[in-house]
Amino acid sequence: MTDNDRDALEKIRSAARSILKQEINYLQLVPSVAVKLLKLTHDDNARAEDLTRIIETEPTLAARILRNVNSAAYYIPNKTTSIKRAVNILGFSAVRQLALNLLFYNKMIKHDPKQQFNQLFFWQHCLFVASLSRAIAVTIKHPDPDLVYTGGLIHDIGKVVLETYGRVTYSDFIAAMGNNRQLNLAEEHNFFGLTHTEIGHVFCLEWQLPEAIKAVVACHHNQPTSDSPFAEYKTEIAIVSFANYIAWVQGIGSIANHSHPALQQSVLETINIDRLDIESLLQQVDKEMQNTREFYGIEFPTLHKLRATLIKATINLSQLSAKPQTDTEFKSNRRVASSLTAPHQSLNPDDFVPKTLEAIHNEFSFDRSIMFNSDAKRRCLVASHWWPKLALTIEQQPFEIDIGSVSGKLLTALRDKQAVLIDTKSERNNPFHKRLQSEEFIIVPVLRDNSLVGLLYADNALSKRPMHRHLLAELMPIADELGIALINARQYDMEKKRAQLDPLTQLFNKRMIDQFLTQIFQREPISLDKIAIGFIDIDKFKLFNDLCGHQAGDDALKIVADILRSLTRPADFIGRYGGEEFLFVLKNTDENGARGYAERIRKEIERRGKILSQRFNNHLLTASIGVAMFNKQYSHHKQMIEVADQAMYQAKREGRNRIIVLNSPIHK
Repeated sequence: MTDNDRDALEKIRSAARSILKQEINYLQLVPSVAVKLLKLTHDDNARAEDLTRIIETEPTLAARILRNVNSAAYYIPNKTTSIKRAVNILGFSAVRQLALNLLFYNKMIKHDPKQQFNQLFFWQHCLFVASLSRAIAVTIKHPDPDLVYTGGLIHDIGKVVLETYGRVTYSDFIAAMGNNRQLNLAEEHNFFGLTHTEIGHVFCLEWQLPEAIKAVVACHHNQPTSDSPFAEYKTEIAIVSFANYIAWVQGIGSIANHSHPALQQSVLETINIDRLDIESLLQQVDKEMQNTREFYGIEFPTLHKLRATLIKATINLSQLSAKPQTDTEFKSNRRVASSLTAPHQSLNPDDFVPKTLEAIHNEFSFDRSIMFNSDAKRRCLVASHWWPKLALTIEQQPFEIDIGSVSGKLLTALRDKQAVLIDTKSERNNPFHKRLQSEEFIIVPVLRDNSLVGLLYADNALSKRPMHRHLLAELMPIADELGIALINARQYDMEKKRAQLDPLTQLFNKRMIDQFLTQIFQREPISLDKIAIGFIDIDKFKLFNDLCGHQAGDDALKIVADILRSLTRPADFIGRYGGEEFLFVLKNTDENGARGYAERIRKEIERRGKILSQRFNNHLLTASIGVAMFNKQYSHHKQMIEVADQAMYQAKREGRNRIIVLNSPIHK
């Protein structure tokens, strides 16, 4: 472990100490007998003997195991009364797995239907991931499938640590996010100061669990880099990550409204999914789950074929850039005019994309050329530009193609990133044919760094002139240049936005606030009547830094920024003015509307502060808010800001955690 790794780990430990009720080494979450089971030697004979000895020294555990072994789930004809015989009949692996399940379930899972964090639902997820992880490990001939099973069983242990021992619990986190928010690692970090993977990693360290299990707990959402101390366990991590992804796709997640994890390309590079019979694996897992259904009160779906098909389709769609371009066929015979492949002088796609399509039209005389952008979030292809200008009618706009409807040669083009000529006589269900009524067309993937950023489409649907395969090679360099230009434009846009945002809160910075208000005040005064400007100042902010450290102060600022984002209309404006001060601009509002908005902000900050008070050493998070309504006396936005500032300080003087609205300046 490098010095940087040690420093990062110490920061996580420090954050854990601040949010847990007691030191993590005192937490009795994993029973000591479970740790012994995890540390058993790999020698077959010794493992059987050690397993029997460990279980027999725990009478309660032994009784539970015998009860389960003698249940209908295992179909043992003659009742067994000894652990040794149970091991001989069922095998070491099955008994060890059963023992771990019982230990973790009885110690970790406290089912309370009143809590937001449904631990029985969570346990269902753990069992599914563990069982599927083990099945995958067996298929790919992993040397220790039982170890992989255990990694899958406790991969999300950090959530249980937070729920059971947190000063603020995982249920508090779910409640604070509300019903309209998808929970993810970023939201966890904003709320707790660390993520469930980080707290789980610290927990595994303190309990000296095997290195492979530490790696799975710490990295199942983000594969380790080559210089990571967990890099040697990338196979175990990839197996559990893959099983975790499939569980979420199947609706067997640990939390009902949690956003499902991304399937990283490195996972697919580590596990060759072509070697996996997913339908068979799911049948096997379902059989195991059904054996525990009555005990845990869990019901699992059994539509194996439907589920396997769904998963394969999902994997294919997440794998658009799976195979690198090696074919040299499209790098020869380039007769394309230099104007088509010359560097683009503009960074605005609305400028250079239409010009490129027009040049393609002039060079190749296609009837229609269309540029489709790839929208990864919505899983669709969106027509952004076309030539000639009437190539798409008003009725055809907006023109979108659902990636889920793509099949045949078109899907191959996306997956293999190869240009194709598609004859729709053999593919009548092609979505482009349905929408554009073209008998044949060309599709050229637009790539950058081997990732799909769009598609170039061309046809001769009107003239009916034939299209030839040699055109594919001639269009590829154009698509290459378009990909470079689009990425450069995107990078420029990102840099531009970065210059506009406060780096800590990701709200607009003071420069953008001034620019926005300058534009607003250039309008006629009559159009400013329904404008309100508000100042939000965190009360006693210095104490956050003094009592809890500067990280606590930063966290408080992020929380307020997050609340502002969640409660502000898209047409309104929010920004960080400086220090602990935030500013909002409301359009099309009156005094009642502005007061109502400010009160919602104030109440949510106070509510979130009460939930997180122990995290901040019982220092409550509240804010004083001053609002200025537009008045014809204001000739410049700075005057209105000054009045909002005066109102905010009046709220401070009157006791803090309140709102003051002013319609005109306070004359000193």
